[in-house]
Amino acid sequence: MPRVGEALLELPPPIERRVARRLNRFVVELESGERAYINNTGRLLDLLAPGRRCYCLPKPSGSTGLRLIAVEGEEGGAALVDTRFQMAAFERALELGKLPWAPCRVERRNPKLGSSTLDYLLECGGERVYAELKSAALRVGRYAAYPDCPSLRGRRHIAELAEHARRGGKALIVFVAAIPGVCAFKPHEEGDPEIPKLLRRAASAGVTVKSFSLHYEPSTSTVVLDKPEIPVIL
Repeated sequence: MPRVGEALLELPPPIERRVARRLNRFVVELESGERAYINNTGRLLDLLAPGRRCYCLPKPSGSTGLRLIAVEGEEGGAALVDTRFQMAAFERALELGKLPWAPCRVERRNPKLGSSTLDYLLECGGERVYAELKSAALRVGRYAAYPDCPSLRGRRHIAELAEHARRGGKALIVFVAAIPGVCAFKPHEEGDPEIPKLLRRAASAGVTVKSFSLHYEPSTSTVVLDKPEIPVIL
């Protein structure tokens, strides 16, 4: 059954396939013998299990003919694993004013901060806020979690934002809980034991840490906002 929520993005009709195995960081082999590009660099072991139903879009260029965007969920709907669509959904939610904790507009994409390139420089009520989105596509019980493997890049981003906040700047980390049916976000210590520590330090330094939940609805090929904010448990 389709899950209730508000559509943020309308996508072309999906091509339904089943996962055979993940070949490498960017390619998933399908049971049909085709190969699909995937842009989520998490391991996604729970989602990309052999036989799992997945949803793709055509990819007209490159070595793969398909782009894997979502994987069948456990409670209806599908986990949106495509990080580009996660970002597009976040931007659309900002435009529509659907995230009450972020009355912001995108001032610039891919700004530099220290040695890092972040996702956004936002303008929020006259203040400039450096922001980073992280894909929380791992389910741990009723929680969305990040990361599912060690992430040196993630550590660096969190540390850069914490240092920026210590110097008096505004900083925001947003975890996109892209799995149907989760109730809150938790950092995943088993994935990377340093990330929870760094997040707690960042929050203490003044970095705002938020999470919202969404999913992909195959029946309508839409990205749906489930909850504009879910608790963050650090």
